[in-house]
Amino acid sequence: MATLSGGQLVARMLRKEGISTAFTLSGLHIAPIYAGCVEEGIRLVDTRHEQAAAHAADAWARLTRGLGTCIVTAGPGVTGTVTAVANAWAASIPLLVLGGAAPTFNLGRGSLQEMPQTQLFAGITKWSDRVPSPDLVPSFLARAFRVARAGKPGPVFLEIPWDVLSNGADEALADDAIGYRTDARSPGDPEKVAAAAALLARAERPVMLGGGSVWWDGAVEALAQLAGATGIPIFLNGMGRGCLPPDHPCFFHGSRKEALGQADVVLAVGTPLDFRVGYGTEPTFARGAKVIQVDIDPAEIGRNRPVEVGIVGDSRSVIGQLRGDAGRTAWGPPGWRRFLREKEEERAAKQRVHEESSQRPIHHFRLAKDIDTVTGRTDVTYVGDGGNVVAVAAKVLRVPRPGRWLDPGPLGCLGVGAPFAIAAKLLAPERPVCVIQGDGAFGLNGMDFETAVRFGLPMVVVVGNDAAWGQIRVPQRSMYGEDRSPATRLAPTRYDRIVEAMGGRGEHVDDPKDLIPALERAFASGTVYCVDVAIDPEAAAASGAAGYAI
Repeated sequence: MATLSGGQLVARMLRKEGISTAFTLSGLHIAPIYAGCVEEGIRLVDTRHEQAAAHAADAWARLTRGLGTCIVTAGPGVTGTVTAVANAWAASIPLLVLGGAAPTFNLGRGSLQEMPQTQLFAGITKWSDRVPSPDLVPSFLARAFRVARAGKPGPVFLEIPWDVLSNGADEALADDAIGYRTDARSPGDPEKVAAAAALLARAERPVMLGGGSVWWDGAVEALAQLAGATGIPIFLNGMGRGCLPPDHPCFFHGSRKEALGQADVVLAVGTPLDFRVGYGTEPTFARGAKVIQVDIDPAEIGRNRPVEVGIVGDSRSVIGQLRGDAGRTAWGPPGWRRFLREKEEERAAKQRVHEESSQRPIHHFRLAKDIDTVTGRTDVTYVGDGGNVVAVAAKVLRVPRPGRWLDPGPLGCLGVGAPFAIAAKLLAPERPVCVIQGDGAFGLNGMDFETAVRFGLPMVVVVGNDAAWGQIRVPQRSMYGEDRSPATRLAPTRYDRIVEAMGGRGEHVDDPKDLIPALERAFASGTVYCVDVAIDPEAAAASGAAGYAI
């Protein structure tokens, strides 16, 4: 058999795993991988910062429900990915980061960009290791693919030194790497499922929380069948958003506070009981509420509060089992659903006042509503990247289909806007992408709108510009006063002009009547188009939509 370099073996294994695109920023330490990727037909998308490369790979994994791949050079190239890897770790995203390194024969001698890289990732990956020789490249890659996607997914890091990538090994090592992982599903314990179904059948005020695993596990159809059979009110978060249509009779959005605050049984499927739901405790959850928790990770069950029934399994399997045990039994009386729908309508009426506001600077709710008006029920991928402007948008935008809402997840990491949008557009060139971000978030990876221009990836970028870190400034000022709220203001920058300087287009809007025409021009432009919108820094807090949980 022929001999391949370590870099060629890496590329061969990536191709074997079905990876067609990898995100990167160039460096000589990883040049052998580049050469192998060219030979294997793997597309390399180079960003302006390694953090953006890893974020884009993260989004690729979310949208494909597969593995995202990022390739970076040694030292600062590797350290540049740390925030994005931490974000993927918090959101349970299968992400593979390949990092270059100085040759092993110079280890410890002070080579260029030499540093302890594997230790750096030990606490924020499922596995972090160094490939010691070219002949072990296939087996290490096979293990990386397996570990990243097994059980509760997560990122992995492999350091591959220059000599390992440059020296050769038998091609057969890659060809023989087969059957190295399984896609078997994990149904729940039938006794636990039966107990959960019985508890839900007796409930007077049941509620279901569906998280990102509904999307990841391909449980969309199973969820619709469960809803149709039982009528249980369902709230969705994260990538679970869009897994029921906005007009589905069991889908609820604006009454979660009332639902959780009065529910006697809460079915939590693949959604951690973390800060986003008040840690599952009072006052967010009603006193005495019984919790049924479903998760692929046994360690998640019972975290932060006791559960009545804990079911270990993937969402699709367990939802299907619950559907089978439920038969046609209604979960909760019709009056409970009517009550929640009335609360939704009350909240919508209050919200509508802000959505129709003609104030200047523009209200956050008006901005979000006009985006929703322009996108309508078309097939758009939304990327949320920011604080208050995204929190408000999440309350307004109707996500029409599964896999059409991307946000950073529980780490609350800013800077995902451009890289997430790049991945979304590469995967579905015909589908519009709308980034909704704050001016602070734009500053983290805004240079990667140049990457979008360079690769010919049209997208709409809506910047809510209040010249401040608005989600931080308002509560900080409230707690400590104006004179003790430093580091919360920004310069009144024109972000549309920054995008224009990169080769895109844009315009500034400060009058609400101009919003819809500007957004329509943006979506029709066929390029990267930034709509920079002057928003009221106080509006989100005044309308009760702002929030910062710690």
